[in-house]
Amino acid sequence: MCKYSLLPIAAFLLTSVGYSQKAYTDSSELDVASSLNDTVKNKKGEVLQEVTVTSNQQKSPASVGKSGIKPLDLPQSSAIISHATLQNQQVANLSDILKNTNGVYIMGNTGGFQEEIASRGYALGSSNTFKNGVRYFNGMPIETSGLERVEVLKGSAAILYGNVTAGGVLNLVTKKPRFEFGASALLTVASFDSYKTAFDVYGSLSKNIAFRMNASNTQANSFRKGVSSDSKYVNPSLLVNFSPRTSLLVEADYTKDERTPDFGAGIINYTLVDLPRDRFVGVSWAYNKAEQASLTATLKHELSDNWDVSFVNSLRYYKTDLFGNNRPNAVLSSPKNAAPVLSVDAAGNWTRGLQRSEAKDNYWLQELNIRGKFDTFGIGHQLLLGADTDTYKTQTLASVYRRPVDPLDPANANSYKNVYDVINIFTTDLSATRRDIPNMDKNTLTTAPIKRVGGFVQDLISFNQYFKALAGIRYSYQQTENTVYTYASRKYDTATQTFTDVADKTTTTLQYDNAWSPRFGLIFQPNPKQSIFASFSNSFVPNTGLDYNTKEALKPSVIKQYEVGMKNELLNDHLFANVTVYQIENNNLAQTSLIDPNFRELAGGTKSQGVEIDLVAHPTKGLSILAGYSFNEIKYTASNIFIVGSQILYMPKNTANLNLNYAFGKGRFNGLELGLINSYVGVRYAGRSTNLVTTNDPRKPVKLSEYYQADATIAYRVGHVTLRGKLGNVFNALSYNVHDDNSVNPIAPRNYALSFQYNF
Repeated sequence: MCKYSLLPIAAFLLTSVGYSQKAYTDSSELDVASSLNDTVKNKKGEVLQEVTVTSNQQKSPASVGKSGIKPLDLPQSSAIISHATLQNQQVANLSDILKNTNGVYIMGNTGGFQEEIASRGYALGSSNTFKNGVRYFNGMPIETSGLERVEVLKGSAAILYGNVTAGGVLNLVTKKPRFEFGASALLTVASFDSYKTAFDVYGSLSKNIAFRMNASNTQANSFRKGVSSDSKYVNPSLLVNFSPRTSLLVEADYTKDERTPDFGAGIINYTLVDLPRDRFVGVSWAYNKAEQASLTATLKHELSDNWDVSFVNSLRYYKTDLFGNNRPNAVLSSPKNAAPVLSVDAAGNWTRGLQRSEAKDNYWLQELNIRGKFDTFGIGHQLLLGADTDTYKTQTLASVYRRPVDPLDPANANSYKNVYDVINIFTTDLSATRRDIPNMDKNTLTTAPIKRVGGFVQDLISFNQYFKALAGIRYSYQQTENTVYTYASRKYDTATQTFTDVADKTTTTLQYDNAWSPRFGLIFQPNPKQSIFASFSNSFVPNTGLDYNTKEALKPSVIKQYEVGMKNELLNDHLFANVTVYQIENNNLAQTSLIDPNFRELAGGTKSQGVEIDLVAHPTKGLSILAGYSFNEIKYTASNIFIVGSQILYMPKNTANLNLNYAFGKGRFNGLELGLINSYVGVRYAGRSTNLVTTNDPRKPVKLSEYYQADATIAYRVGHVTLRGKLGNVFNALSYNVHDDNSVNPIAPRNYALSFQYNF
């Protein structure tokens, strides 16, 4: 399926050479300039200094949208968090970034090393997270020092990328080469013995070749005693202008992160545990090691002033190694007709088991896009054609700890179960607990290669100055192979509480999925500064397992999305005000068959409904305001397992933000900036949805209270030096991020960061 490369097609389309470099003459046009080259030229071909965009950033199309459609012409909600905002707010992680994107939020924080993203009620995994338009593994911390901006495209992006979750996509755009020389060095000291060094250098190697290199290293402890981290990041890039119309951008990206996994203390009787905020109860020697490297080459050629073609070839590799204690609330046994026995009992006694999981992934993407503008009989067209193919080769090795039940008992001398030790989360002195690192036995080796190919066409049709339509369709084909090799062992059955000998075996499944993803939107623009739109699109989610009715591979779930909104550019572009209302329906959610649990069926359904309000304002010189509010409610509309009408977990109904930054102009306070970041997250529910099938199951939803968090920033620039300070969580708000019911992590308490930057 994927043996055919897009490279010959791209080479053919890029053979012709053009005549002149397109010139950009004002800031609004600079915003629309391709992200291939942040250093643009004037009409004489002379290099211009990079422009720092403020309000006009909101007029720029997001590069993750591929087509270059201006936000006012796009029947979809989008947002760009500019470099100025990232710098002013001194963002240190993804949670900081998402304080600027209402309706896109952190839904969990597994083990303290993965910030899980969600939007409009749907989790955004690695298929929905991009770096420079290429899928990015988001199961590890995201370094922010190399970011130029962050783009958010809410709602469906299936027509552009194929298999993506319904809530939207997030694109991390890194810093690009520049032709003028510049450099900076940064030192940051923060709470909990945190130290960060970073540098950024850029310039030209010749009149047609520019480079950039930025890197950082962060070493830190944590407000959780016994938890530490060490993260390294390098991001080199090279831009080659072969001619005024043809350019090649090569970008490498490497992150290495090692930290203590912290799954918290779990939940007792499905109520949050009242422990000191700094108390860590995991094994002291645990670690999570993660590395990710990518290399992306983007070749772009302007066929004419109205047509261009680009070819993206990208390789990505990651590996992770998690070794530590099991998550709390694991099921130790499931006695027949009785409630399951969990690893943490009501008195706080935790039977700690161990886990180790090693994963590797090789990913290859080829993508070809053709863009063009033309008229037919007085009707304008902004056409986008694309084709892509990507391949995953994933391998996961899971190991288990087998402790003899009773080595002195002949009947049980070779019988094992996963018990490392027993502690009490309230009283045990962790310094006196077991500290040796035992050997683990290989349990399963899973390989899951995925091959995917797709093609699409999309056209923005301008009938006149008032009415426009966006229409397109994509076809996607995906082949998924899953092979599980199980190593020979003797295993303990929690249900029967007996031991059985298990021989090694191999199980392989092969699945083929295909789907059409249409998109249609209508835009009415009563004036050049206002747009009213309505749109329909769908996306698909591949399902695993066999269909009970057909005994064949379960078909993908098709998710329909409806969106209506209004976008406004007011007060001479000093105020951008957008309102969006949406509904997302999944009427064929895959669930386990009640007749035969070895099969599945499309018996479930969900509906997500919401409204979003976004405001970006620059009411006076030096003052920037970002504000927003979102309401979302996602519920089961059909289910053979869960209560119909019950709310999907981890998704807050209400989120809001109000962020201000003021830069003083001339006078005694020249160079001084003050900022305030306010974020609100409403009530969420964690734990487990009430199961109508399993009897005597104590697991249930857990209420997480609403919370408001405020951060304050200050910066002072004088000459080549910039001093910055940040006070995070000013009012010491307490809340939790919860993954399922077994990774409960409190947010950081009040903290500070001080940084010194020198610009050469």
